[in-house]
Amino acid sequence: MTIRPIIPQDKEKLFRLLTQRGTFNEKEIEVAMEVIEDSLLYPEKEEYYTFCALNDCDELAGFLCFGPIPMTDGCYDLYWIAVDEKFSQNGVGEKLLEKMEGFAMNKKARRIYVDTSSTDPSTAARSFYKKYGFKVIAVLDDFYRKGDHKVIFIKTLKRDKVS
Repeated sequence: MTIRPIIPQDKEKLFRLLTQRGTFNEKEIEVAMEVIEDSLLYPEKEEYYTFCALNDCDELAGFLCFGPIPMTDGCYDLYWIAVDEKFSQNGVGEKLLEKMEGFAMNKKARRIYVDTSSTDPSTAARSFYKKYGFKVIAVLDDFYRKGDHKVIFIKTLKRDKVS
């Protein structure tokens, strides 16, 4: 498995990946593609970092996008993570998280936040975050729409001992 920054030729594959499972709605996919485009067009801004995982045959297995939270000291948001169905349960998500954490720590990150929906399509995501050391710190009721709460997770990186 190879983890590398995305390149413009990945965009079509990333779009297919985002639409594959039905986890993300149309608006979420649109925003994800805008963020992907921004990360490619303006890397010097360092607002978004986007990496993809490729298998030994150079097939796109997954991707993630994260970036520093403006006006914070060492806090990052994990904006998107997705793994192709055929590579699910093969450690792709874990490898992407490891890449993100190492990269963020090199940038003096202390904490990584991620939020997701409380609805059924996001059950696997919530389980995944918990499995890899993220803890729920808040639930904002009816945030996205009535009955769809925003679940906020945090992971404190090793150099920061206070959670």
